[in-house]
Amino acid sequence: MAWLALLLYLLGLLLAFGWRTLTQWRRTGDTGLRLDAGPPGTLRWWAKLLFVAALVLGSAGPAAALAGLSPLPGLDNRPLHVVGLVVTVVGIGATLAAQLAMGASWRIGVDPDERTTLVTSGAFGLARNPIFTAMAATTLGLALMVPNAVSLAAWLALLIALQLQVRAVEEPYLIATHGDDYRRYAARVGRFLPGLGRIGA
Repeated sequence: MAWLALLLYLLGLLLAFGWRTLTQWRRTGDTGLRLDAGPPGTLRWWAKLLFVAALVLGSAGPAAALAGLSPLPGLDNRPLHVVGLVVTVVGIGATLAAQLAMGASWRIGVDPDERTTLVTSGAFGLARNPIFTAMAATTLGLALMVPNAVSLAAWLALLIALQLQVRAVEEPYLIATHGDDYRRYAARVGRFLPGLGRIGA
């Protein structure tokens, strides 16, 4: 199961970051990559650093299992592994689908001086950050497939990184860029899950 988890994780990275970037470049002439983390020590910088750390830990969990790290007690059973496999595969597909739904507005990272179209339909009508929701689900699925301490740490690190990225970086940018349009959208649509994390108009 650890080999399968590692292969799925690498496939997810290849699709979400490699293939999606290439598709964006072919369609728009722009890769969509906004990788500047800002000045060291800022919230934007910490959010980026923690996100990268979570991505590294995501592959380290299966690798640690292959190296002999024992699973956590009570979590090493076939039904949970199967559930994890299903969640992982669905999460990878949902991540890619949500990325594609953004069209030309898709970005990795934030350029404070850039203005893109605010996408509010499809999956974005259910949650404001469906890409991140799907990524968190994928990492949870991997942790169930390979339930060791490293995989669990990867999932927790990703959750913290996503919260920091959205609350401290993306939402202030979207409010500054789209103003009342974003406030009205955020007042009716949850942050990561339907109905949860709405903010006042």
